[in-house]
Amino acid sequence: MAFSMFSTRYNCTGMDVYEELLRLRKLGQKCAIATIVQVRGSIPSYESAKLLVREDGSMIGTIGGGCVEAEVWNAAREVIEKEQPRHLSFNLGQDAAYDNGLICGGQLDVFVEPVLPVPGAFIFGAGHISKSISKVATLAGFSTTIVDNRENFANRERFPEAGEIYAEEYEEVFAKLPVNETSYVIVVTRGHRDDMRVLRWAISTNARYIAMIGSKRKVINVIHELETEGIAAESFARVFAPMGLEIGAVSPEEIAVSVVAEMIAVRRNADSGWRALSKSVFADESLRALLLK
Repeated sequence: MAFSMFSTRYNCTGMDVYEELLRLRKLGQKCAIATIVQVRGSIPSYESAKLLVREDGSMIGTIGGGCVEAEVWNAAREVIEKEQPRHLSFNLGQDAAYDNGLICGGQLDVFVEPVLPVPGAFIFGAGHISKSISKVATLAGFSTTIVDNRENFANRERFPEAGEIYAEEYEEVFAKLPVNETSYVIVVTRGHRDDMRVLRWAISTNARYIAMIGSKRKVINVIHELETEGIAAESFARVFAPMGLEIGAVSPEEIAVSVVAEMIAVRRNADSGWRALSKSVFADESLRALLLK
């Protein structure tokens, strides 16, 4: 695969790879960094050379061009999708290396790692449970945003660790929130109707995690009511409701640990069988059947 096929995707403006990495993280976008970590013999590049590949396939930097870079580009796309690093080894032999006519005969190892943005946790509701979730989520590496239509609840005094706080009506805030596939939406408002307002919007986003507090009966009633509005049942399949893992949590602090543990499991793609502990009605076959009635 010749490098010319990728030339239109290559940004050769001299943009600093690290500056672009930081810019993408602030935008909540994933990328991958490929670095030459070891060189043996002669190659048309140098150890520590870097290539950054964005989610859309565009890239800046270079590890030398040609076939090797094309293979690394393909690997980077997979790394972004799976969020798992890869180690690649190349033996250039005595052929023209990197399609540039140089006879190098060296070997090189390339490490491709995913660079993920700080996940945003958008917490709707500013009561006691939300206060604890914000604290625990922040400790776990999430950037929290608080949304509530009560100024005496949604304020900096109650949520000093939050990145953003909105004391406005929910519908007025939705468009302001940078929700994407790395986002976590937690619905913990003060009532059934407010929960519905937020959940209706949340399922229209591509958030990675959507969760709502409440009893199983409440969750089923909310979903059935939204279905009467014409929302398809399958739209709720990715909702975690009731939210959190079944660990016997009672206090707001314990509930927060339960919910953030579930968020971490989703974030890390855990293969520990944690879904069996999920309180969500969608994790139980019999309860899921009730939603289809």
